[in-house]
Amino acid sequence: MLRAFSNRNYRLWALADLVSVTGTWMQVLGLNWVVMERTGSATSVGLSVALSTLPAMVCGPWAGALADRVSPRRIILAGESLHVIIAVSLALTVWSGLPLAVLFGLTAAAGLVGTFEGPALGRFASQVVPRSDLGNALAWNSVTNSVGRVLGMSLAGVLAAVIGEPALFCLNAVSFAAVIATVLLMRPAQFHPLAVSAPEHAGVRAGLRYLRTQHVLLVLFALGFVLSSLGRNYQVTMAAMAEGPLSAGSAGYGTLSSVFAVGTVLGGLVAARIGNFTLPVLLVAAGVTSVLQAISGYVPGLAGFALVLVPIAAGAVVIDTVKSTRLQLDAADSMRGRVLAVQGTVAGGAGALGAPALGWLSERLGPQEALLVAGLATLLVTGAAALVLRSLSRRPDAVPEPAPQPVPVPAMAAADEPDGRPGPAQPLTPA
Repeated sequence: MLRAFSNRNYRLWALADLVSVTGTWMQVLGLNWVVMERTGSATSVGLSVALSTLPAMVCGPWAGALADRVSPRRIILAGESLHVIIAVSLALTVWSGLPLAVLFGLTAAAGLVGTFEGPALGRFASQVVPRSDLGNALAWNSVTNSVGRVLGMSLAGVLAAVIGEPALFCLNAVSFAAVIATVLLMRPAQFHPLAVSAPEHAGVRAGLRYLRTQHVLLVLFALGFVLSSLGRNYQVTMAAMAEGPLSAGSAGYGTLSSVFAVGTVLGGLVAARIGNFTLPVLLVAAGVTSVLQAISGYVPGLAGFALVLVPIAAGAVVIDTVKSTRLQLDAADSMRGRVLAVQGTVAGGAGALGAPALGWLSERLGPQEALLVAGLATLLVTGAAALVLRSLSRRPDAVPEPAPQPVPVPAMAAADEPDGRPGPAQPLTPA
């Protein structure tokens, strides 16, 4: 259950991840509530979420191609430095009362930086543990992220009332600095190098040609899009439920967010105990969470709604862990950055389309009805995915992996670059 922690670099990374995620969720809560407080509109909250994910739809493929050729370490250091600047700028924007347009612009900028960091972070995470420990590491990443979410949401609710929302953004800037320090402290000689793309297999087009032959991965992308867009944008529906049927206000929204985070911790612990991350595990978790989502809005009271959120959140973590593990392990090493970039693009599209859609449904039909419609839709798509995957399992693809460029791992090269390639042209992410 603790296999990943036998690696020193992973222990450092998990600690940095905890600090970073805590800061990130403090900022998320502060940002969402500032928008809701100023506009009173769930659609505006959804727009804020969409702006943070929209860059992944536009730039994701190029970010993946870069990650397959450039050092993940260098991309991460540059990205985290930019995140520090953006977080401080958000603090100044909220503190000085600048228009929401400025706030939305900075949110989009953070999303753009995150887009280019994402694939590099995925490759980096694969390098801090051996291949056999990757699934366990991803499960513990979920636990770390969930604990950070609990801490971040809990601290945000208190600190926002005591010292104001701008302080949340400043604390997030400090958390990014902690990640930079951790990356610099890691031992490069203990990285597990991944193959990089040969020149003839580099670039966006080569990645797309490869993906066209990987039918199981395509099904996972499609299922992930629906689950993320209609089944995972609880930032919007929890705000709508707290403001509407539950009449719980900002305190209730913070409580629901913390409860959801507790559920994700439990889900991460469950995932860490799973020995084999198979597709049936993914499909069962997706089906159960879809049913629970459909009925969640009709459970009476704040406590009742919060109680149903726990297994929904736990199931979401199991879904993410199994899906991410299969996408990474079933893809060629030299294509992993581009596969992860497509995953990021799918997630970005899900956020950009799903968050406003759920906000619109909540305002037109009501939050309870929006949860019902979304839950039934994800259940239907999960069933369809199960049928397609069953059909594909009877005729597995036999397409050879693209030839990777050889990666020598002499001591000095490994000490210079995580992927074993010396020189200035190479590129990690806390969950």
